[in-house]
Amino acid sequence: MLAVLLIVAAAVALAWPWILEHAKAFDIQKVDGRHIAAAALVAAALVSWSSGRQDAPTPAPPAPEEFTLAGTFVGPDAAADAATTAALLEELAGEIEWDGMQPEPFLKTGVSFDELRVRARLLLCRGASLGEKHPRARDAIKAYLDQHAGTSGGPVSPEQRARWIAAYRDVSRAAADASR
Repeated sequence: MLAVLLIVAAAVALAWPWILEHAKAFDIQKVDGRHIAAAALVAAALVSWSSGRQDAPTPAPPAPEEFTLAGTFVGPDAAADAATTAALLEELAGEIEWDGMQPEPFLKTGVSFDELRVRARLLLCRGASLGEKHPRARDAIKAYLDQHAGTSGGPVSPEQRARWIAAYRDVSRAAADASR
């Protein structure tokens, strides 16, 4: 609306002498239906433009912060170690998910999930500890898993199993991102 007012003000300032000359010569008797229709259309256009204009849309709420491991893997093997972590945790998530679809799951407790992780890491990394090489990554992963999957070593419900799977996949994604 301000832009229209500024344009009108500029036009009036530029054409002021012409406007004064024609205002003195204005004869109401010469106004016909065509002039009234034109004035009504201009008024309708201004009303339509000003009422149809919307304020800026409300911004979407910020997305929940994604878990990231950026900068937690450091050193010459950082990318490879992050990729190994990503592959290990994605595979663990898949195994836990598959096990949960069996009529009699083998992995029934939080302890069994952790044992599977430890054994898989020992086999995949040939006994080397990526957590010792990358303590910042280890601490971030531990805190994330504790918060999202829990720390109970007891029996695991289907909902808890789903939280473990989701948490492992989130960490896997974050590690894959860190490996790039």
